[in-house]
Amino acid sequence: MNPPQDSLVTSFSPELPTSAVPRAEATRVVAERDRHAAAERILALVFFIDIVVVFAGLLAAFWVRFFTPIAGIGVYDGNLTPSAYVGHFIFGGALYSFLLVNSGLYRARKLLRFRRALRMVLHVSALWLLSYLALSLILRVDPPISRVYTMLGFTFVVVGLVAWRWMFSLYIQRDSVASELRQRVLFVGWSEQSTRFYESMREDVYRPYDLAGFISVGEDERGGDRFIPQEVQKLGDLESLRHMIDDHAVDMVMVVDDQLDRGTILGIANDCEKEMVEFKLLPSSFQILLSGLSLENMSGIPVLGVSQLPLYSPVNIYLKRLVDIVGGVIGLVCAAPLIALFSFLVYRESPGAVFYKQRRIGRNGISFDILKIRSMRLDAEKDGKVGWSKKVDDRRLKVGSFMRKWNIDELPQFWNVLTGEMSLVGPRPERPELIQDFRETIPHYNARHHIKPGITGWAQINGLRGDTDLTERINCDIFYIENWNLWLDFQIMILTFFKRDGAA
Repeated sequence: MNPPQDSLVTSFSPELPTSAVPRAEATRVVAERDRHAAAERILALVFFIDIVVVFAGLLAAFWVRFFTPIAGIGVYDGNLTPSAYVGHFIFGGALYSFLLVNSGLYRARKLLRFRRALRMVLHVSALWLLSYLALSLILRVDPPISRVYTMLGFTFVVVGLVAWRWMFSLYIQRDSVASELRQRVLFVGWSEQSTRFYESMREDVYRPYDLAGFISVGEDERGGDRFIPQEVQKLGDLESLRHMIDDHAVDMVMVVDDQLDRGTILGIANDCEKEMVEFKLLPSSFQILLSGLSLENMSGIPVLGVSQLPLYSPVNIYLKRLVDIVGGVIGLVCAAPLIALFSFLVYRESPGAVFYKQRRIGRNGISFDILKIRSMRLDAEKDGKVGWSKKVDDRRLKVGSFMRKWNIDELPQFWNVLTGEMSLVGPRPERPELIQDFRETIPHYNARHHIKPGITGWAQINGLRGDTDLTERINCDIFYIENWNLWLDFQIMILTFFKRDGAA
């Protein structure tokens, strides 16, 4: 059966005249060509404005440096004319433009993600600053390039690029514009992981993908339908894959079913090649630590494995430890008055030990004693039963509820940080009695023990503390391990002050 005449095709061949294909397919080719052309026009416009901003920033830096009161700062030749700096100006702008082009910034998916584009702009700008100064020293140009001018140029260009890109991101959120840049994805099969991927894609304001639907590979027999959101459209089966690619303007086919045999997957890949669409395979064998996957060469054989996680790097480990030491010292000093005050309040309400040691599991499964200000009665676990605290818990002291709300009972753990048993930020450590069966029943549970536990973490600032969904907590911990950087640690520490529910 011929596909409907008003449908679209994902890609087209420039060498193939429309007269050589059926009328319906020619219509799809033309429509899809227009969509890709619109995306290319947007990319060209963004590049043009970027270059204008770069040269305008450098020009503004020249004027500020040499024609304002700061002209007297540093070594300055009063006879310098604008024409003498034309070469420096053109070279600086050309270098900036070259670095922007080679950064991979001008791709449709990158335009839809403002934060990622922002990071790339900052990276390119820092590289330009170092390169421009280094080349000026090596080449010994005349007149010498002013370092003040260079820093001003760097500042003006960065501010200009960030400001205009931010305004552009507001404009591009309009669906009529963003739809020209998004890729349409077709899932082959469905799984629980597909649902998480779809939900993340739908909730992303700057999402670079739209889901066209999925084709069935036998989910009914395997119970996979229970994962499928009601709004997701079932388009057909494997036999209709190529028609679905044409009819629904698919740009990418993603295989998400982990029970397909090798021959079927290769057949799908061949169909994608024939239809000139991207083929992707969701690696269900690596449902965790995906950002660390890399292709390695072992004795001439390509091997896919996890080896590039951020905290596998000794440099990152030492940086995180340095932050922990500095933060631990500052935290302990600042917290000392609060620790003393609330220790007194605890003792007054419930005489006895004010500090509470509790066995927890740390990095590599090694146990340690975590320190807390006691927030419960001394006989809270007199029956020998171990469990998580709850938001409403009659074992808590009056002052204990207040401390838990504001995380004050966790303050002594700065000492655990200084001794190296914990970090300021990381997965919260659990009690051995509670987790002895988790590694068998909770997927990927032990992956969180690859790094030090923390006073606070990504799961905690997302409201997953104490008696909450453990699977979601593990997912948050895995996200943190995969995406760790110092800025993420600082963000989590700041946000901890605004998340005050429950304690682990």
